[in-house]
Amino acid sequence: MGEKPKMEDWKALDRTVLAVAVEGYGQLWTAYIGSVPGKNHDKEWREVRANGSKLDKKLAELLFPSFRDSGLAYRE
Repeated sequence: MGEKPKMEDWKALDRTVLAVAVEGYGQLWTAYIGSVPGKNHDKEWREVRANGSKLDKKLAELLFPSFRDSGLAYRE
């Protein structure tokens, strides 16, 4: 049996600004924000995941309620 896929989601806050939420290890999740060229969000979100600025927990929970309600803890 394979491992359950990790949760990942992104939202465009503007054409050139994405917020990204990702499940990490140890029942934790976190979210990032970053600027992108705005040409292909389906590809650009990965750059924000890798190099974005970490979001405050309250804002992350507002943007990603499915993560907030998932039972995972936010990585401070």
